Amino acid sequence: MPPRSAGDRAAAPASSRARKDDRRQHETSEHPLAALLEELPRDLYRQVFTHASWAPTRADSYERLAFLGDVVLSLAVSTYLLPRFGEYGAGRLTKLRAQAVSGSACARVARAFAADERLRAEAPAEQQRAVAALVESERVLASICEAAIGACYLAFGLERTRAAVLAAFAEEIERAIEQPFDFKSLLQERLARRAETVEYCVEEEEGPPHRRRFRVAATAGGRVLGRGSGRSKKAAEQEAALAALEQLERQEELSAWGRGDDDRLAACARGDDES
Repeated sequence: MPPRSAGDRAAAPASSRARKDDRRQHETSEHPLAALLEELPRDLYRQVFTHASWAPTRADSYERLAFLGDVVLSLAVSTYLLPRFGEYGAGRLTKLRAQAVSGSACARVARAFAADERLRAEAPAEQQRAVAALVESERVLASICEAAIGACYLAFGLERTRAAVLAAFAEEIERAIEQPFDFKSLLQERLARRAETVEYCVEEEEGPPHRRRFRVAATAGGRVLGRGSGRSKKAAEQEAALAALEQLERQEELSAWGRGDDDRLAACARGDDES
């Protein structure tokens, strides 16, 4: 075989990169959420990938869609887990769901449908340097994932969006089942979105040394989020973190659903209902 010329050698890396780009494009096109994103109305698609730093107003960014998408994601995963694990109580189901839809899980799903590239494509030219930092942020990617789900819900309804969500999060759900997570970490991740931190306080100890039980409160900003008990402080803290996660879930669901049905929630996300 004759030796390659310098031009051939220079072209090889570019050819390799092109093949990798083609492969990623093919994989992305088959992603269930990517397929729905391609069908979105142009204005709704643009909003999914509009960061608040360059949106005309915060309401024009992806934040409101992410608020809606968080609820839809939780509902989709909940309705999947409930019949599959009929023997599980609410606490254990909450643990599974919390891990399956965590910020890191959402960020991984976002990368799978090329949220980073889509954000770059929609950003103004003068914002490209900022985008380079944004696409490295797990929090930003997780929010874009939720925004994509919210937009798909508005455009295609619950059933079609739910099917795409469950397909997109299938690996995350199985990972949560096979590798149970640390709920203290999940709670801290959730509170970090609000710029809060959690603290654990032992409220009570009872029983003889060989059968000691601890009662622990999880607090943030001076308020109690949840309480738990266990044979060790660590176990009690995990139970308190789970109780706090459940409480936060209830608060968010009441906030989202408290005033009406699906149409009311959709109107809220679109900005039609500001009362």
